[in-house]
Amino acid sequence: MIADSRISVAFTGHRTYCGEASDALRRMLEALYDRGFRTFLSGMAVGFDLAAAEAVLELGRQRDGVRLVAAVPFHGQENRFSPADRERFRSVLAAAAETVVLSPVYHRGCYAVRNNYLTDNARVLVAWYDGSSGGTHYTVRRALRRGLEVVNLRPEAPCLPVPAPTLF
Repeated sequence: MIADSRISVAFTGHRTYCGEASDALRRMLEALYDRGFRTFLSGMAVGFDLAAAEAVLELGRQRDGVRLVAAVPFHGQENRFSPADRERFRSVLAAAAETVVLSPVYHRGCYAVRNNYLTDNARVLVAWYDGSSGGTHYTVRRALRRGLEVVNLRPEAPCLPVPAPTLF
């Protein structure tokens, strides 16, 4: 359970991430910890999500009170991963302070449910975003609409998308 979203950080990023921002990610985690953030949420996808989760676990070995929450979109998600990524997933899951499985089975829209969970339970969103459409784009836009602080670690990234106005 997310005790206090005001001290929670979520991650979103592309599956094509290959560690390009590992130093920047570590520095960002240290800075967020110094600002009082203790709970970190990963959507547990291949790429940036798993890399961020592993970096959080490393921070937790050095600093007190760090909690990783694994937000899994559906039971068995890792079965779609390569054997190496499946092992990383299971290792991170075993070390996480909490695991939230948002659906017992895959269904159309389950990734959006996961992305909503991330933005609904955090104050900061750390992204690896290249400007392309897809789940990361959706999550960044939703975070901006909800007033979250959004940090994009991708060098030479395009401007963050301007959220569409909310009509009441």
